[in-house]
Amino acid sequence: MEPSQVLKTFLDYVQISSESRSEKAFAERVEDDLRSLGLRVETDRAAEKAHANTGNVYAFLEGNPSFKPILFSAHLDTVPPGKNIRPVVEQGVIRSTGNTVLGADDKSGVAAIVEALRLIVSQKIPHRPIEVAFTISEEVGLLGAKYLDYTRFQSRQAVVFDNEGDVGTIVNQAPGHMEISATITGKAAHAGVAPEEGISAILVAADAVTNMQLLRIDKETTANIGTFLAEGPNNIVPETVRLSAEIRSLDPQKLRGQCNQIIRSLQNACQKYSAALQYAIETTYDSYHIPENDPLILLLRDCCKNLDLPVSICSTGGGSDANIFNANGIHSVVVGTGMEKIHGSSEYITVQNLENTEKLALELMKAQ
Repeated sequence: MEPSQVLKTFLDYVQISSESRSEKAFAERVEDDLRSLGLRVETDRAAEKAHANTGNVYAFLEGNPSFKPILFSAHLDTVPPGKNIRPVVEQGVIRSTGNTVLGADDKSGVAAIVEALRLIVSQKIPHRPIEVAFTISEEVGLLGAKYLDYTRFQSRQAVVFDNEGDVGTIVNQAPGHMEISATITGKAAHAGVAPEEGISAILVAADAVTNMQLLRIDKETTANIGTFLAEGPNNIVPETVRLSAEIRSLDPQKLRGQCNQIIRSLQNACQKYSAALQYAIETTYDSYHIPENDPLILLLRDCCKNLDLPVSICSTGGGSDANIFNANGIHSVVVGTGMEKIHGSSEYITVQNLENTEKLALELMKAQ
């Protein structure tokens, strides 16, 4: 059977390297594809703030003004190893050759949106006003979305094509995220001659971590220590430890409360051992919750019904560009594209899910 156009485009796209902050070649290809369809295409200067080699890509297609515009979004970057990807299609499943990620996260979303637009234009299908945002550096902190120029959009609603699960999966709730970086400073001393004169930063940090609530706190909240770093000779009482932690929660109060619990544990341990503490807290993104009876979700349900696709509405433990869109006044949800086992060399997507993603994008674009 002749491969579908969305499959051909996807296979082309994943072979263009676009690891985070190095998306220029892929961005230029996508810009060319959108311009060839007659869309107005723009870029921005987000590269400067994100320390990337290109900016976000915007595209606009005028449509029936009786219908509300929708912002369609996916991100351009992939995680490493994402260079020299070689996709293989076997029995309806697309994988890499095993040395890299596949890049279905999120080139499945990009390809589906581009090919849905191609059908809209080539078949002259009546459609709503369509706006597109293809973001950079999503995988390293949602940077492209943070530096988007939101004044360019008329849309007050968005669908982000960037999640695991079969097409028909709708993520209506995602957690907020905070990060803590901390430095504990004790006192160096000779470990064999006068250890009692020292203050072991490792001992202080270990005491603090022991009293932290970590990993799964409850069904809405998680916390994790990602870095515990102390380096030095064995004959010196260690003077410095650096830690970094993250907290996620669907509940903003729990998010702040869990952050405070970690800080208190650090403060108490430092006070106990007379060590010094320096720390910084950053809220990297806020949580969102879109009710199941929201018009955008009802529209998605109708589109899936038209395509005979079962609907699954769920929350997630990860963040996405939708967190940033919602914080900037654009009502947003994330939908599944069928990508599976992302961020590893076992990543895959079925041809059926890829084609269904295109169909869902097309259904949303139609004026009906």
